[in-house]
Amino acid sequence: MSVQTNKLIKVVLITMGVVVFDIAMLSPGLVGIRIGDNALHTAMAVSILLASTLVLFFGMYTVLMKRTIRIPLKQIKSPEEYEHALKQCKGIKSLEKEIALALHQIERMNKKQETMFHVLKQRFEPNGMTYLKFAKTTQEVDKLFFLNIRSILNRLNVFDEAEFKSVMKQKNSSYSSQLIQEKTMLYNEYITFVKNALHMNEEILLKLDRLLLEISRLDSLEMSDIEQMPCMLEIDALIKQTQYYKQ
Repeated sequence: MSVQTNKLIKVVLITMGVVVFDIAMLSPGLVGIRIGDNALHTAMAVSILLASTLVLFFGMYTVLMKRTIRIPLKQIKSPEEYEHALKQCKGIKSLEKEIALALHQIERMNKKQETMFHVLKQRFEPNGMTYLKFAKTTQEVDKLFFLNIRSILNRLNVFDEAEFKSVMKQKNSSYSSQLIQEKTMLYNEYITFVKNALHMNEEILLKLDRLLLEISRLDSLEMSDIEQMPCMLEIDALIKQTQYYKQ
């Protein structure tokens, strides 16, 4: 659903809500407040109509005219803020599937984080070394995951979809074939980067699933055993990539 269609639906719903309310309040068969019955009813009816008009205009202004405030990327910290920022990019139709996948990944990551800490609290002492080791690893993985989301947002915020569509259709004959090719390569780099970041996040989610499975099989562990767990080795290797990772 496009942004404009979504706005139109909201306007229709607001209008219908106001109309239904007015009918309910002023219809003789319902509440039956009518102009002219007496001074009180007249005042109430006029007030209802005036309030309804204000609500209708304010609702339309909010939906159609008011600009959505974008939080600067540097200030985004919580999963909810990342989710909100991605939803603001839904108008980019060329990357609609990728944006939807990123939102779904955030939802899955939040659930896995909750499950992980629930399992850890059930199986280990919260102040114990085993718990702290797994908790630290989980937090580092979460940090890497949202680093990828931030990188995706960086690309989405500078992605010019109108220009991209123009290049893909090659409508402008004044461009040389070499320039069109260079522009095509540039925009393909945007798309490839986003897809690669999403692929890495899928790997992160998969590794968390494996870690959860391995933890569920354990009864007791020494610290050296934890560090040598296959899944922990994979996750540690992934985390170490962050020092070379560019947003």
